[in-house]
Amino acid sequence: MKLPPSPPVDATKFCDFVTASPTPFQAVHNLTSKLEQNGFTRISEKNIDLQSFKSGSKLFYTRNQSSLVAFTLPTKPSVNTSISFAVGHLDSPCLKVRPISKKSKAGYLQVGCELYGGGIWATWFDRDLSLAGRVIVSTNNANTGFTSKLVKIDRPLLRIPTLAIHLDRTINEALKFNKETEFLPMIGLVSDQLNNPSGISRSGTPQAFKSGANTPNRGEREDDISKMESKHHPLLLAVLADELGCEVSDIQDFELSLYDTQPSTVGGLSNEFIFSPRCDNLMTSFCTIEGLIEAADNGNNEDTIRCVILFDNEEVGSVSHHGAESNLLPSFVERITQLPEYERIGYHNLLANSFLVSADMGHAVNPNYENKYETNHSPHINGGIVIKTNANQRYTSNAQTTFLLRRVAKKAGVPVQEFEIRNDSTCGSTVGPHLSTHVRTVDIGLAQSSMHSIRETAGSHDVRYYIDFFKTYFDSLREFDLDLKVD
Repeated sequence: MKLPPSPPVDATKFCDFVTASPTPFQAVHNLTSKLEQNGFTRISEKNIDLQSFKSGSKLFYTRNQSSLVAFTLPTKPSVNTSISFAVGHLDSPCLKVRPISKKSKAGYLQVGCELYGGGIWATWFDRDLSLAGRVIVSTNNANTGFTSKLVKIDRPLLRIPTLAIHLDRTINEALKFNKETEFLPMIGLVSDQLNNPSGISRSGTPQAFKSGANTPNRGEREDDISKMESKHHPLLLAVLADELGCEVSDIQDFELSLYDTQPSTVGGLSNEFIFSPRCDNLMTSFCTIEGLIEAADNGNNEDTIRCVILFDNEEVGSVSHHGAESNLLPSFVERITQLPEYERIGYHNLLANSFLVSADMGHAVNPNYENKYETNHSPHINGGIVIKTNANQRYTSNAQTTFLLRRVAKKAGVPVQEFEIRNDSTCGSTVGPHLSTHVRTVDIGLAQSSMHSIRETAGSHDVRYYIDFFKTYFDSLREFDLDLKVD
């Protein structure tokens, strides 16, 4: 019997990245670690020293732990210098734990959650769910009293159960449910919490209580615990404390999301598929950074600024301090033009010369629903990049920007597909429309199925297509752009 070919190396690396990145916080952490391993230097957006912006340098900074700006500066900037942007987003539809999450019913402990984005929520039933995000904790450090720590609990904690078919014979006709009252995950049994009242910390009793009544700040720490336990189940807080290696009294606040513990994997008869959560849009995030690193390794960049910006909150409209409607992109350009070698170019001229690829995922044709696609615009998995066009500007591609993109793809040896929606369908959108007010923009993606499901399907060979495209884009866009005369 002939064995299937080995999974593509890049697809396997992507699966490992997704499994390790259940929220934008972990995704940014893992991407910045990759950048540091490849010679990029971390700087702080809050206190940027423009002296670090030296010709040929490779730098990055983050905002809110959930968005990322990574860039390389040219060795010989000139009046013709431009910026080649590749941008995407790091967030995906999910359930987020409410600020007051403590609920119980019929003997079960439940966790109150808010629905984030436009998920296919029925796919979240009967899955092995856990928690990940960030927690604000006290450090007992004189210089930094509080810090933000990432947390990812690697065991199933929660479950949203469906109703048995025996109790509702119509359930298969359409799985309809009330998002507020019938979509609450269970996290345990009330009886277990009652039988384990000491479960308020990993060691039974918070460290602050062990040395007796004279312990400094004892009353304050007791108050902290009381406040948190009034909002969240004590056993949930104990699990977080155990994972973080701290006491419950150290936990001040958190942002937690639910995620499916099933790992991302390569599958299919010939390992041609990726079965994974969050392909939209961690595949773009992974591939843009890989492409930037590979382009930087070439060392042949004389007068182009290469820049990847990955935003948060795209799934809910991009309106946040770390979303695409923030000043993250304009402030980056402003800082560049403060440098002596770029002052003569100026902010507006630099943007006028620049180009932006808005990279997200696209819709692969679903063989069970072919009538939902426009006949000539039905992309296929492993068919290469997808140019996304919409006359009503839900996507930003136009003749000028798609022409340049096709030339880049041809040089990279990457096939190109086209996507437009049917006139009787609604259209999603990307970060592109928000950013096209600043710079010329094209919208592209890769074809995937089951977008916004808890488990999506993409192409294992498309990962290398995407990386090769971005590497070539960062290396060659400027030479193609100079050949085109529009204005």
